[in-house]
Amino acid sequence: MENKNLHRAIFVWVSICRFLLAGVFIFSGFIKANDPYGTTYKIQDYLEAWGLSQMLPDVFPYLGAMVMGVFEFALGFYMLFGIHRRIAPTLMLIVMSFMTPLTLWLAISNPISDCGCFGDAVVLTNWQTFGKNIVLLIAAITVFKWRKTGIVKLVSEKVDWLVALYGVVFIILYTLYCIRELPVFDFRPYHIGADIRKGMEIPEGEKPTTYETTFIYAKNGVEKEFTIDNFPSDSTWTFVDSKTRIKEKGYEPPIHDFSIISQEDGTDLTDTVLDDENYTFLLVAPYLKKADDSGIDLINEVYDYSVEHGYRFLCLTASPDEDIAIWQDNTGAEYPFALTDEITLKTIIRSNPGLVLLKKGVVINKWSNNQLPDEYELNAPLDKLSIGTLNQKTVSHKLAEVLGWFAGPLLFLTLCDLAWLKWHKRKKKPRQLPGVRRVRQGAAQGALRRDGCAR
Repeated sequence: MENKNLHRAIFVWVSICRFLLAGVFIFSGFIKANDPYGTTYKIQDYLEAWGLSQMLPDVFPYLGAMVMGVFEFALGFYMLFGIHRRIAPTLMLIVMSFMTPLTLWLAISNPISDCGCFGDAVVLTNWQTFGKNIVLLIAAITVFKWRKTGIVKLVSEKVDWLVALYGVVFIILYTLYCIRELPVFDFRPYHIGADIRKGMEIPEGEKPTTYETTFIYAKNGVEKEFTIDNFPSDSTWTFVDSKTRIKEKGYEPPIHDFSIISQEDGTDLTDTVLDDENYTFLLVAPYLKKADDSGIDLINEVYDYSVEHGYRFLCLTASPDEDIAIWQDNTGAEYPFALTDEITLKTIIRSNPGLVLLKKGVVINKWSNNQLPDEYELNAPLDKLSIGTLNQKTVSHKLAEVLGWFAGPLLFLTLCDLAWLKWHKRKKKPRQLPGVRRVRQGAAQGALRRDGCAR
C-alpha cells in the first residue's frame, strides 16, 4: 500500500513538472513566433554584448529568431501531448542546463536589461529569469528521470505522428504570417488603440527618469553632438546619428522616448502631432538604407491622398541626411521627414517601412509594407472609412481566432486520418470464397445437431 502511494505521488509530481514545462515552452515559443522581429532585436543585443555582432552574417539573428520560436513551441507541444517521450525531455534538459548558467551570468554582469524570454508580453528582470530557470531545471530533471513511465500520451499511436507534424507546420506558418504582416498580439505601448500622450504621463508624486537625446551632425568632415537646446541653425550641417541616454533614473512610463524632430529645421513636432485633432499618417522607417521599397507606389498614393484631404504626413526615421536624400531620389518622395530614435521606431511597428495612422495621439491603425491601403480603400475621407475608425480586437477575441485556426484543421486532419486507417483496414481484411463459407456453415449446423443429440 505504501509503495502504491509512493508511485502515485511520483506520477502526480512528474505530471505537474511535465505540464509546467509544456506551458512555459509553448508560451515562450509562441511569443517569439508572434513577434519574430522583436526576438531578432534581442538576439542582436546578445551578440553585441558578447562582441559577436560583426563576426556573424546579418541574416543570423533573423534565422535564429525563427528557429528559436519553432523549436521551443514544438518541444512544449510534444511534452503536452506526450509525443516523442524520450527525445523531448532530453532536449528540454539540455536547453535548461545551458540557459540556467547563462541567465546567472546575465543577472550578475547585467549586459542587457532583460533576457527577452517572453518578449514584451511578460518582462522579467535578469534575477527573476534566473529564478524561473532554476524551477524549470528542476522540472526538466524530474521529467527526464521518469520519462519512460511518468509521461502518459494524450493522443493515440495512430495519430501521434500527424499531431506532431501539424504542430511544427502550424507554428512555422504562423511565424511567416507575422513576419509578412504584423504581430497578431501587440504587447507594445504603441498597439492599436493606445493613447501615446497618456502612455507618456507620470503618476502624481512620482519622479520621472531624465533622458537626454543628442544629435550627431557633421560639417567639413568633423562630427559634433548637439542637443535640442543648442540645435545647429546652419543648414550646412548634415545629420549622422542620434542617441538617447538616461541622465537620472526614476519612474519610467510605458512611453518615455517618443519625440519627433523636423529634419529640415530641427523643430520639435511632438506636441504638434499628438495634439492634432485631424488624422496624421506616420511612415515609420528606422533605416531607409535597408527599407523595402516594393510598396513605394502605394506610399506615394497615400501621401497624395493625405494632401488631397488635408491630413498630415511625415516619414519618421533615424537615418542620416545622406540616406534620406538617396531615398528621395530613388522613390520620388515629396513628403517631409522627421527624426526619431531608432529603438522607438522599431518599437512602434515591426516593419521597415510601416504605416501608422494617428488621431489626437491615439493609434487608429497600422499597416506593414505588405498591407498598405490602396486607392480602392482610400476612396473617401477617413472618418467615413472603416480603416479610419478605431476597431480594436480584444486579446481574448484574437486568442479565440488563433485557437480556432489551430484546432479546426487539426481536428479535421485527425478525423480524415482515422477514417483512412479504418477504410484501409477493411480493405486489407481477406474475403471468404462462397464454397468455403458453405462448408463452414454446414460444419456449424452439424455441431448444433450433435449438441442437441447429446442433450
